[in-house]
Amino acid sequence: MTQELRRSLGVFDAVVIGLGAMVGAGIFVALAPAAQAAGSGALLGTGLALAAAVAYCNAMSSARLAARYPASGGTYVYGRERLGPFWGYLAGWGFVVGKSASCAAMALTVGAYVWPGQAHAVAVGAVAALTAVNCLGVQKSAWLARAVVALVLAVLAAVVVVCLTGDGGGPGSGGGRGAGGGLGGVLQAAGLLFFAFAGYARIATLGEEVRDPARTIPRAVPIALGIALAVYAAVLGAVVSVLGTGGLADASAPLADAVREAGAPGLVPVVRAGAAVAALGALLTLILGVSRTLLAMARDGHLPRAVAVVHPRHQVPQRAELLVGAAVAVVAATGDVRGAIGFSSFGVLAYYAIANASAWTLGGGAKGPDGGGGEGGGEGGGEDGPRGVRVLAVGGFVGCVALACALPLSSVLAGASVLAAGAAVYAVRRR
Repeated sequence: MTQELRRSLGVFDAVVIGLGAMVGAGIFVALAPAAQAAGSGALLGTGLALAAAVAYCNAMSSARLAARYPASGGTYVYGRERLGPFWGYLAGWGFVVGKSASCAAMALTVGAYVWPGQAHAVAVGAVAALTAVNCLGVQKSAWLARAVVALVLAVLAAVVVVCLTGDGGGPGSGGGRGAGGGLGGVLQAAGLLFFAFAGYARIATLGEEVRDPARTIPRAVPIALGIALAVYAAVLGAVVSVLGTGGLADASAPLADAVREAGAPGLVPVVRAGAAVAALGALLTLILGVSRTLLAMARDGHLPRAVAVVHPRHQVPQRAELLVGAAVAVVAATGDVRGAIGFSSFGVLAYYAIANASAWTLGGGAKGPDGGGGEGGGEGGGEDGPRGVRVLAVGGFVGCVALACALPLSSVLAGASVLAAGAAVYAVRRR
């Protein structure tokens, strides 16, 4: 069987896959807890800007690395090549564990919106269905992602228009249960909103299936991130204009509450359906990304070699897809959304911290993991770009660490414990 994946995705498909992961369930569920953490509209806007800034730094680091190393695996590959095998392994471990929790959270979000009384059963069914779609080929997944993105953007546009032009009673009162504020509130709000930006990494992890990755990935990542930021800013401004920050913090379904308050209760079922579809789109692309990281780790022997087999007809790592689907289904059948999101955030931020550290070595005169100049790291920046891009890598690294430390203590302790367990497994294997 061939072990190479088919390069079938262009810029448009790559952008759509990134948007499918970003403009997903995060915008439907992250606004209320972020508003509670921030405590005011100004600080909430600052949190969104900070999350976008960290995401931009991460995106540019990921894009440069993906163009330099166009193989499946994302930061697992970049950390291995630029920092050494251990850091690549730790990034892969954090990504697989964290994003598997994200998959479960998205599946449970689908269940909560479609059939609240049977949320776990619906979640497991959604995981099974989307795993089957992914096993049929990445191009089919890209077509489904197009449909999901189009529908979700239409729903969000309707929310913005109704909120800004509706005849509701105007902004809700402040206060609410928002007990945040200050620098800590801004950082926690940014960490929660960053969860909604993190999908651009899906473009990088599909590097082996993108046509002309050196050109496609650096173009697709900023485009997808820019579109997502514009959508989030518009939705946030529209919802706050109707509910106010306090009302937003109190809302269990903020977008649905906003259109109801704006005088369009008939749109509420549409918004709920849009949330379910958005979660499905995010789940689809999350499974894609996790399975490709498993593929790369299996190729290097960190997982059984059998996981690295690529299907001869569909040209996808079906065994990795099925392994991810089975693990996510178990978590979705037994877990809860809040715990999954908090745990996921720490692992993802650790993953991006390693990505930024890897991108820093792409500057001129950088040392490779073997102590030499590193591949492509010649004096003055060489083929990997000017020294100035290191500023973005440093900013992304510091931002990831700050947002990770601002997460709830339980999430920090659980995430750190899992990373430590991964490091212990690596040490045992080396011995």
